[in-house]
Amino acid sequence: MVELYFMDARSKLIDIAAFMDRVERSGETGDYRYREFVKALAALDAPDRAEGVLNLLSDPSEGPLEQAGAGPAVGAYNKD
Repeated sequence: MVELYFMDARSKLIDIAAFMDRVERSGETGDYRYREFVKALAALDAPDRAEGVLNLLSDPSEGPLEQAGAGPAVGAYNKD
């Protein structure tokens, strides 16, 4: 598994580090998506990592919405 997937994971890790550097330099660390992203990184140190990250970034609603939102998917649930 390591031989097969290491370079891909390494590349993604570098992309994440670069993304975080750019967000911090731009002063956008207060954006809810970035805050949820950082929380999701902490979930990497727990069992069932993929499920934990997915749950942190997903809308926890169980039923259908009365009305769809006006914009595209944003990749993280805004709890505010």
